[in-house]
Amino acid sequence: MILQLQEATDYIQQRIENFAPEFGIILGTGLGALVNELEVNHTISYDEIPYFPVSTVESHSGKLIFGLLAGRRVVVMQGRFHYYEGYSMEQVVFPVRVMRLLGVQKLFVSNAAGGLNPDFTTSELMIITDHINLQPSNPLIGKNLDELGLRFPDMSDVYDEHMVREAMVIGDDLGITLQEGVYVSVPGPMLETPAEYRYLRVIGADAVGMSTVPEVIAARHMGMPVFAVSVITDMCTPDRLKKVKLADILEAAAIAEPRMTALIAELIRRS
Repeated sequence: MILQLQEATDYIQQRIENFAPEFGIILGTGLGALVNELEVNHTISYDEIPYFPVSTVESHSGKLIFGLLAGRRVVVMQGRFHYYEGYSMEQVVFPVRVMRLLGVQKLFVSNAAGGLNPDFTTSELMIITDHINLQPSNPLIGKNLDELGLRFPDMSDVYDEHMVREAMVIGDDLGITLQEGVYVSVPGPMLETPAEYRYLRVIGADAVGMSTVPEVIAARHMGMPVFAVSVITDMCTPDRLKKVKLADILEAAAIAEPRMTALIAELIRRS
């Protein structure tokens, strides 16, 4: 695995020449428009990179984009990978590990999520302060990659408290309403049953999705501070639960996307 990671990293470095990204950004379902705010230097399709998985979800375009956001050097994943696509956890987090080898110091993650907290509304932003992992596996199972991190990484402070607090200040400054909460990651790809939504709320989750946690685990294993935000694309509380189509999720994400972009850009500017 280390040799594969290094080969992918070497290929990318040859393509981007002397561009050294400081920040990594993973864009979730319906949230790819952030790249429109970039001063783009280089774009590489996933299928060109050795050992990189390829996005199979229609709303994930599958490009690694290097450029400037708020005057800072970033690499953006426009499209991510999910366990439900049939990928192993090692494949899901492969790009995050490559980011680290490219020199990325902080990781920013976004996702589309269902709202479990009755105080939330559709198209609101929730800053993730903690998570619950209900995925059937995680990327650290198996032989530890000592070159990347410790065998037993501590997860008591997964999401960087300083960036969370700074984001709340930015929200006030920009007039953006921000919620805070716990994200639970489930395998998917089906949405949950009413009983499952009730269960997830009982165990302490404020929002539910099918991504993020594997990438975050890999990032923390490598010592990268993480900031993550969910866009609440549908409400999953008993009184507001209704049938949801992908088009509905994309529409709700598109409404929130400009606020999410402004928040991440300003947080990166202040980092």
